[in-house]
Amino acid sequence: MFMEAAIRNYEDVDSWKTVIFLYNAALKEVGTKLEILNDEFQHVHRYNPIEHIKTRIKTPESIVKKLKRNGHTTSIENMVKYVKDIAGVRLICSFTSDIYRLAEMIGNQSDLKVLSIKDYIKNPKESGYKSYHMLVSVPIFLSDSVVDTKVEIQIRTIAMDFWASLEHKIYYKFEGNAPEYISRDLRECAQMVSELDDKMLSLNEAIKKCLSDGSCIEDMDNSFRREA
Repeated sequence: MFMEAAIRNYEDVDSWKTVIFLYNAALKEVGTKLEILNDEFQHVHRYNPIEHIKTRIKTPESIVKKLKRNGHTTSIENMVKYVKDIAGVRLICSFTSDIYRLAEMIGNQSDLKVLSIKDYIKNPKESGYKSYHMLVSVPIFLSDSVVDTKVEIQIRTIAMDFWASLEHKIYYKFEGNAPEYISRDLRECAQMVSELDDKMLSLNEAIKKCLSDGSCIEDMDNSFRREA
């Protein structure tokens, strides 16, 4: 069942409350799935790809602004139809390789339907923004029906998240019209973040290789012998 039909089934209940109830339920469903995937990865590989999981429901003010910005009138129907990121989950990872690994794992969930993907890592926004976005649909099982509900999943590294958080604060203060020199500096910082992510990934791969072939242990043994 689509959400519009579900709302009509609850005519005696405030439509806004019904919508928010469904989106909150979807966040719980997706959040549980992600925690299980993370626990399984720890069990099998002794490694957690997810550093943090953040969830949020878009505020009414943000929803209205987005509708008006895109030329739509304010209504519950338009909100459900045109605002895709009302329910959002953000996954914070250590390395860029974790992002694509998690995206694949999420895509393999049989009861999640991937509706769209936007890879802002391979194709960053003009501002320098990088993140991996997945719009998924998750079934919410109610007492008398099943409602497919959309959730946007953003996957990014710690460094990308730090940059995005700073950019959001700056552009919020300037209401999207930051001076050019600030935008330029942000783009330069985005490049630094990209280089940092590449360096940290390279370092992590070197550490894994070192531990797997035992070369670093031999180097440590040699170092201890020289010190002795």
